[in-house]
Parts: sequence; structure tokens; C-alpha cells
Amino acid sequence: MVHHSGSTWYIVLPIIHAMRILTTLLLAVSLVPLVNGQWSCANAQDVGIGNHAVSSLMTGDPPPLSCVSGWGEPTHAAWFRFTASADTAIQVSSFVQGNPSISTRLHVYAGTCGQLVCLAGDEYSGPGFTSQAWFTVTTGNSYYIVWDDLFGATGFHFSVSYFDPPDGVVVFVNTPVPGISNIYGAVDMNNDGMDDLVSPGATAATMAYQQADASYVIAALPHQQADNMASWSFAVGDWDSNGHRDLLYGGGSGATFMRANGTGTSFLEISFPQYIFSQRTNFVDLNNDGHLDAFVCHDVDANVAFLNDGAGNLSFNQGGYGETCGNYGSIFTDIDNDGDQDLFVAKCGCDPADLLMPNNGTGAFTNVAPSLGLNDGHQSWSSAWGDYDNDGDMDVLIGSSGSGVHKLMSNDGDGTFTDVTSGSGMDSNTGTSIEWTAHDFNNDGWIDILGGSGMHYNMGDMTFTHDDSAPYNGPIGDLNNDGFLDIAGSNTYSRNMGNDFGHIRFNLQGVQSNRDGIGARVTITSALGQQIRDIRSGDGFRYMSFIGAHFGLGTDDVVEQVHIRWPSGIEDVILNPAINTTHLIVEGISTSVNTSDETAISVVPNPATDLITVNGVAPNSAVKVLDVAGRLVLQTNLTGGRLDVSALSPGIHQLQLVGKATQEGLRFAKE
Repeated sequence: MVHHSGSTWYIVLPIIHAMRILTTLLLAVSLVPLVNGQWSCANAQDVGIGNHAVSSLMTGDPPPLSCVSGWGEPTHAAWFRFTASADTAIQVSSFVQGNPSISTRLHVYAGTCGQLVCLAGDEYSGPGFTSQAWFTVTTGNSYYIVWDDLFGATGFHFSVSYFDPPDGVVVFVNTPVPGISNIYGAVDMNNDGMDDLVSPGATAATMAYQQADASYVIAALPHQQADNMASWSFAVGDWDSNGHRDLLYGGGSGATFMRANGTGTSFLEISFPQYIFSQRTNFVDLNNDGHLDAFVCHDVDANVAFLNDGAGNLSFNQGGYGETCGNYGSIFTDIDNDGDQDLFVAKCGCDPADLLMPNNGTGAFTNVAPSLGLNDGHQSWSSAWGDYDNDGDMDVLIGSSGSGVHKLMSNDGDGTFTDVTSGSGMDSNTGTSIEWTAHDFNNDGWIDILGGSGMHYNMGDMTFTHDDSAPYNGPIGDLNNDGFLDIAGSNTYSRNMGNDFGHIRFNLQGVQSNRDGIGARVTITSALGQQIRDIRSGDGFRYMSFIGAHFGLGTDDVVEQVHIRWPSGIEDVILNPAINTTHLIVEGISTSVNTSDETAISVVPNPATDLITVNGVAPNSAVKVLDVAGRLVLQTNLTGGRLDVSALSPGIHQLQLVGKATQEGLRFAKE
């Protein structure tokens, strides 16, 4: 059971860390001497719970595949084998005794020699450049613990211990995805409702398409040579509304668009001649005309927008979005609850004063950061916006990229902010990083913060507690379709092992609004209260996370209502949607509508699979059903107020009452 009392959590986690240190000290009394590294998987040294040693003479085979990202290739390694005697969780850590500042790199494999798969891995996420990783084990199975010499071959000790994470703390397991590397995106690219992995390249974008069994199918989608690579940032959005998402590469010299063809199997390269030292890129409808525009932070000049005319053309526009240099981390969200997308830019370098620029509704932006206490001058590459206190407005953590100074601001709901950093837990022991993002990783219904080389769990009262063993930031999505958010790396993803809490997710499809629904506000109501999410393309600094609204539900087993406010101004309401699943919502669906005689009718469930009940009409009323194109697909009478829709094709339909003077009807989705 997760508790949202700050006092409870602040006791639990320090105890856990203290127990780790105490266990380490006790085990250190019987440290084994340093020994030669084991040669290979076949003759790996058996180890059990306790402390063990790695010699400075690493002579073993290098790891066959890397369970961590980047940094080059090791030449040797030390091999150990752990055989589980129980179904449990294990922690391996090089933070033991002696010299805790030695840089180490760890790989943990499951399987058999010759057929190993990554289970976990780490490179210096622990104290003083040490490594630590958690993973789950099954009775009787063997697991290989491999330390490589990439950061040197100095001898050190490591511990193997049982690990029981406290309630609410997420265990991540490194999961390889063969056939893809340089992962910059975790986005549904083939419209099947599951997040895929995306690697932007010079002549092709590589996709790892998620399958129903959580495996991946690799495909390289070709394009012309990219004038600019995604060396600084990457964004995804269907700006031409052809049903296939396009790519935006932010490079050191300019911006390059990859426009998906009509089948989603290749891209057309589009680059602009203007020089842009690109930082964060985004897709967003800047002027609320229903067409998805693009935005690029410019490091050395005024920021740039590419405005979409709706006819397949983008135009370069500079000025009006921040006029000076030092623009690094842009994010668009509805800060003042007026229905349009406002702009915040985290800045550093030549002009480090951050920008907060509300949108007047037609795409004009004015900086109000100085009057609201948000024009901080410390070094910031990104910010994390979310409703941390579930009061219906967007709060912000402006994360430091180097100075150690973070700023947590609570949105007061009236266009002002209050600095709540002091005592929040974000004022100490949080680390620094260029990536800061906000998502509910443990599904307790409260948005957490990932950044500063750790996870910062939300206590529900604008305070946070920390887990410094969490993975680094990266593209975020549900990468095994289990309802928990995972974190992608270079060629792997950190799989969120989850818990017993529920979830619900909404993927949107705009009709009058842009097709991706970017800029929509989704609000759910359950026993926990209300939670809000804004649909975005581009948060953090570099990577592209999923496009949708993910909510944790804690122990709630019912969502009473979902309210969606689209950028067009259309509002949809869905009552009692199924939980622990993903819903596709098309703009214009509602659960009730007034007919000409002012009688409200409604349909449940929505979405539907076989039978719907139509409330507010005579139980034998004549009805007809039209598909999304307006074609008549069913005409019959209700039976006891119910209608069999099992024969309808999946998609959006409209129910109309036969004989009514009005043609106004009620939309519903058939799954």
C-alpha cells in the first residue's frame, strides 16, 4: 500500500538505504581476497549472497553484449555466476568498502552460455562512480554477473544481497532490443496502440515495432541523406495529417523534417536553408488553426517556428518566441487553463534567464517570467511540468543542469506561482542532469520526477523522496504494454516491473484539431480525485516520449468520468471507461447529447464491443447508425433499450433516432 504522507515515506526510504549500508559494513568484515578474473561464461566463478572480489588482473572474455549504453568497447571482464535458491529480487553493488570511487561497469545476464540475454546493467549510477542494479530471479536459474574493464582494471569488491523495495518504489530491469541502437523515441509509429522504439539515422529511420507478446520487429524506413541529424533533439508528430507520424531532427546547423509517405514505409527529407543551432524541438499547434506546427529552440539567436498552412507546406518564422540566445529546453503546456498551448523555455549559456510565454490564443506569445518569479538565471536545459498536487493546474520543477540549484513552483491557479522548493525534497540530494521529465512511474496517481540521475517519488503533498538507483532519463513509453511506463536507452529499455496498482491510458485522434490531439487536456475523475494530463510532443531536453495520456490509479478500481478538452474547443466526456487498458478516443465522441425536445440521451458502454444501452429514449425506439464517413451501416429498433453492435466494424459511429426532426446524434466507438 502506498502512503502519501510525507512523514511515512521520509522514514521508509532512509531506512532502506541505511540497511544497505549496514549490510555492507557487516559483510565487509569477511571480505574475500582479490582473485583473478574469471575467463568466460563457461568457467564463471560461483557466488552467493555476500561480498566478493574482482582482481586488478581482469583477463576474462569481454561481455558478449552490452547491458548499458555507449562509452566504447571493453577488452576484458570478470565473470561470476549466481544461482537462485528462491524467487526473489537481488541487488548487485560495487559500493562496498575500500575505494568506493572506483568507476565500474556491470552487466547481468540470464540464459545459457552462447544464448545470454541482458537482464540488468549499470555504469556508475551508485555513490562515487560505483555501479548497482536490481533484478528478479527464479528458483534454480543461474544468472551471470560480469564486470568489464572499460573504466580500468583496478581491483574492487562487490556485494550480492537480497532486495525488497519499499512500497511505491519501482524496480527496473534492463531489457535488450536486438537490431536497434541509438534509440531517441518511444512512440506508436504504426497506429496499433502500442509504443514503438525509433532510431533516427542518416539515410533511414529504424523502427522497433512492439508486438503483442512484448517482442519487437525491426524495420528500416529509408529516406534521402539527412542534411541535419538528430544530434541535439528529436520530435515526432503527424503534421500533414495523413495518418502516419513524421519526424523532426534538431541538429547543430539546422532542422530537418522527415515526412512519412501515405503508407508509413518511407520518409521524404525536407530541410530549410536557415542556420539554427537547434536544441529542444517540439510539434505543437501554435495558432490553434487545427494544423500541427513545429518549434525549434535556437542556442545562439531567437527561437524559430515552422508554421503549417494545412496544405502540406511549412514556413520558416523567427521572432516572437524568445528573442535572445541561450534557448535550450522548450515545453508546451496549458499553464493558465485557458485551452491553448503556452511556452516555457529553460535557458543557459549567453542569456540564462528562463522564459514563460502564455499564448494569447492566436499564436502570439509574451514573456511574463520576470513578474512571476520564473526568470531564473541558473543553468537549466529542461523543466518538468505536471500537476504534482492534483489540484487541476500545471506545476513545474526547473531542473539544474550543473549548479545544483533546482526550483519547484506550485501553480496557484490564478496566473501566479509560489516557490515551494524549501522542504520539498527537491532542494537537496537530487543531483543534476540535462533531462528532467514528469510521469507517474509507480501508478499511485501522483506524478513523479525523473532527472538528476534518480527518481523522485511524489508523496502527494508537493514533497518528494529519492531513489538514486533508478535509470537515467531517456525516451519514455509503455514498452511491453503492461500499463507501466518504461525508460529506453541506447539499445535496451529499462522495464518497469510494476506493482498491484491500476492504470488507464488514452490515445487521441483529432478531427477538427490536429490529428495527434497535441495540446488536448485530459482529465479523469476517480476516488483519488481529479488528475490532468496535457498531450505533448517533446519534453525533457533531447528525447521523444509517447504521445498520449497515462494515469496511475493507485487502488482505485473505477474511473467515473473522463473529460477531454480538444484544441478546437470541442469537449468530450466518457463515463465509466474500462481500466487497466488503453482507449483510442476520436474527437467528437461524447456520452450524452440533447435532442430537439431537450431530452438527454446517453449510451453505455463507450467504447463498446457487442451491446450498448441507449438511455433517455423509449425502449423500442427506431434508430440508425452511421459510420465516420456518414454512410448508413445499421437501421433497426432497440430491444429493451439495447442495441446489438457486434457486427459493426471497429471505429467511430453515430447513433441517430429515426423520425426526429434534428439530425444531431450521439457518437460512440466500436472496439
